[in-house]
Formats: sequence, structure tokens, C-alpha cells
Amino acid sequence: MQLKLKRSLAFLDLETTGINIATDRIVEISVLKISPEGKEEWMISRINPEMPIPAASTAIHGITDEDVASAPAFREIAKNLAAFLEGCDLAGYNALKFDIPVLAEEFLRINMDFNFRNRRYIDVQVIFFKKEQRTLSAAYKFYCDRTIVNAHSSKADTEATYEVLKAQLDMYSDLENDVEKLSDFSAHNISADLVGRIIYDEKGVEIFNFGKHKGKKVEQVFRDEPAYYSWIMNGDFPLYTKKVITEIKLRDFGKVK
Repeated sequence: MQLKLKRSLAFLDLETTGINIATDRIVEISVLKISPEGKEEWMISRINPEMPIPAASTAIHGITDEDVASAPAFREIAKNLAAFLEGCDLAGYNALKFDIPVLAEEFLRINMDFNFRNRRYIDVQVIFFKKEQRTLSAAYKFYCDRTIVNAHSSKADTEATYEVLKAQLDMYSDLENDVEKLSDFSAHNISADLVGRIIYDEKGVEIFNFGKHKGKKVEQVFRDEPAYYSWIMNGDFPLYTKKVITEIKLRDFGKVK
């Protein structure tokens, strides 16, 4: 089944130095952009993470320090990547919890304010887990009856994710071929900061989704306990989370208390 799109949808997959969203870096990115007319465009690049790649990570994706020694740093491809993703909704496998937050961190490290708002997000893993609860390789075998060649290379995983989503639409009659509906189905919570530390309540107000203030309004916590903002800003939180809470704090500044 071909996707019904109102605007382009970009499937992305990252290979990284590790799984810490706040500190690890991208070593390879692959993006497959599908236009509403069905045109497919690729952007693929190895990236020098400007830090050593741990052996444990190399064992998974096969990328070594030597492989990226002459590759561009993220800041060197950022403008082209942002232009390639302009106006796109985003999709991936485990993208909501990992790939998209990591990408946001990379943009913020170079002070590039790439707009992650006003986009729809589809996470093929969420759809899969809600329906079958297995891994990407199993999903590809289950839905497409094929085995991923060169699994854990970003290009192979990206292409497999695209094929799985199309097969999911063929298999599940209750799964609507609409980016907005797929995005809603993919969502864990309505997240304000990509990683789910700050989410929206039923009224669209930002609330904490972790720690001692879980379930409380962010603005109210900062009013009652101003030091909590500093604790977060000095802590090991993703840059995008810090950006969001700073925006909330600045927005609240000057309001009648």
C-alpha cells in the first residue's frame, strides 16, 4: 500500500556512539524522503562525532573511528539536512524515544534552532509493538517476509522501516493511511520536549512527567520552588528539554501571580 501524504514524510535512522540522548553523538544518518506524489529521495552521510566510538557501539553498527575520521562533523551537514527536512513530517523505528531527540540535541549543540514543532511523528516501532511486540528484524520478516541484509546499517534499517509501515497499512484495516492518524497512534504521550520529561495534560498545559513533581504544572513548580529550574539546567538533561523549560519559564515571567 502506498502512503497517502499531504506533505512529504521523512524516514530517518541514526547510528550513534551510544544510547545516552544528552551526551552521545551521531556517526551516520540516513533519511528517505517520500513526497505526496511518491517520489523517493535519499540523504545519507557518515558523521565525525568528534569523540571516540566505543567498541560496544562499533560491535552493533560496524562503524569505527577510522571510518569517520575524514567524515564531516554534524555542523558541516546541518544546513543541508535542515533544508532536506523542510516541511516534512518525520518517521522512524523507535524514533520518538531516540532518533528524533538525538537529532534535536545535535542541532542545539551548534545553536541551530531547527523547528521540531508543527510536525507529525510516526513511530513504526510503536505501531509494531501495539500490534505484534517484536524487533525491527522480526517486523521485516513478519510483515514483508524478508530478511534485512546488512542490519544495523542506517540505510538498511531506514529502508526496512519504510517497507514495514507500508505492509502494516496493508495488513491492518483499522490502521488509517493518514499521517495525522498514524502520528496519533504512534504517540506514547503528547510530549513537549520530545523525550517525554515534559508532557501536556488534557488542557494542553505542560506538566512534569518525572521526579518528585511528576504530574504538576511546570509553571507552578517554578513559582513555588525556583531552585528546581536551576537543578534541571545544571543536570544531565537533554538540551532540548532545557530549551523547553526555559521557554516556559520566560513565558511565565512577568505574569500576575
